[in-house]
Amino acid sequence: MSKLFGTIAVAALMGACLSVPAMAADAPKAATPAAKPAAAKAPARATAGVPRLPNGKPDFNGVWQVMNTANWNIEPHAASSALCMRPGPVVPVPCANVVAMGAIGAIPGGLGVVEGGTIPYKPEALKVRDDNKKAAIEKDPEVRCYLPGVPRANYMSLPFQILQSDKSMMMAYEYAGAVRNVLFKDPGPAPVDSWMGQSVGKWEGDTLVITVTGMLDRTWFDRAGNHHSGDMKVVERYHYIGPGVVRYEAEITDPETFTRPWKMSMNLYKHVGEDNRLGQFKCVEFVEELIYGHLRKNPLK
Repeated sequence: MSKLFGTIAVAALMGACLSVPAMAADAPKAATPAAKPAAAKAPARATAGVPRLPNGKPDFNGVWQVMNTANWNIEPHAASSALCMRPGPVVPVPCANVVAMGAIGAIPGGLGVVEGGTIPYKPEALKVRDDNKKAAIEKDPEVRCYLPGVPRANYMSLPFQILQSDKSMMMAYEYAGAVRNVLFKDPGPAPVDSWMGQSVGKWEGDTLVITVTGMLDRTWFDRAGNHHSGDMKVVERYHYIGPGVVRYEAEITDPETFTRPWKMSMNLYKHVGEDNRLGQFKCVEFVEELIYGHLRKNPLK
């Protein structure tokens, strides 16, 4: 009996094996797909997670601010006692006109924002920088509330706001009420030099590129006396690197002052809370006594 069951099982198994090829032969054959042409190179994808305007361009609307000490010195620097120093009995001490400020008037240290660490000054321009630094408390345009120029306006301690539409863009700064209109159609050379210069923008993918020319030579890069000539050209680049974070880069070209073009770069952070607005900083009114106080009939001491 067991041999009978074994014979039946083997026969069933052989039948199943034979039926599979037979079934496959009887089934209609699928049409062989035609060879696909070589795929064209895929276009570069847009940066993911970037807020966009209806026209598809990145949306930079909002209030932005840095988190660094570049306005004190764009080069790497250690913390120090004061912006103005004078010889002391043993070591330098703060100048008389700032000594009462104590720690409030001290300079915070910073890693710097200049690529490579050092600005490539020509020898004579470096000497001017050193002289500026010694007298920064008197010479720095910021002290008297003159407009900061570009790129300095973007990394001062006060925030700035970008107002952007499909066709236009304006940057408004809390410091001194400075403004910049970004033109997307190049009008040619600036008719006159100005504190904030002429800004002409364009798009390179998701990067906003702004070329700034026509600036006065009286603006500084920082409180450390770093300077430029009236022939300086600044090429700025703004690019999202994360939610609410824009990487800012400025390339400086000024053959009269520097041996080669150089760059600075830093992050801009977007305000997202109740402080997502500009405050009122009455800069001009705050310095009236400094500028015009000596004209009083009885000047204040």
